[in-house]
Amino acid sequence: MTNNTIKAVAFDADDTLWVNENHYRNAENKFAQKMAAFCDNKTAINALLERERKNLPLLGYGSKPFIISLVECGIELSKGTLTNNQILELIQIGKDTIGNKIELYPNVENVLEQLHPNIPLVLATKGDLKEQESKVKRSGLDKYFCHIEIMSEKNQESYTKLIDRLGITPDNFVMVGNSFKSDILPVLELGGHAIYIPSEIIWAHEVTQEIEHPRLYKANNIESVPTLLKLK
Repeated sequence: MTNNTIKAVAFDADDTLWVNENHYRNAENKFAQKMAAFCDNKTAINALLERERKNLPLLGYGSKPFIISLVECGIELSKGTLTNNQILELIQIGKDTIGNKIELYPNVENVLEQLHPNIPLVLATKGDLKEQESKVKRSGLDKYFCHIEIMSEKNQESYTKLIDRLGITPDNFVMVGNSFKSDILPVLELGGHAIYIPSEIIWAHEVTQEIEHPRLYKANNIESVPTLLKLK
């Protein structure tokens, strides 16, 4: 990867630029506590993950589908005995994942400030449109990006549309992200470059087999990105 071949660098948002997954992990634990009368914590969390998996094709990603999964799973585990107040408590657990203060990872803004004058930057995230738009605005990072793409799913088709929209080819494109499944593999398969920054916590449905690849670069944190792009 040389800086004269790269014409756009895209960044994932959730758990690459700012903290996200731990809000859902906390919600899972609160759900398990509410289900203590019906099953143990592990059973409750596994059941919730399975319900989310089943809902993904129809409902997609974000807090709203998560709320539906919480309620459906709670009703299933309780065999339909939850009271209206208990259902409202589950809904509130899901609502609490929305609107949290955006907590940027260390040095994120410094890196974007450094890269911004030298190469076009793109924000490529997936999830509910309104929810992701709100996060981007509250992050204060939108000023660094020439284009913001909110996808319903991160796959080869979505990345192809993004790259075409940017008017470049896959070998001119770099994706930076924390999910090997969503941020890394589809881009490598298209012929692009990827910088993988593993996160400490990752959603179970984003776990996949990691591979070695000549166009794949691994970083411990976002501070390494300018060096890997040979822009430092």
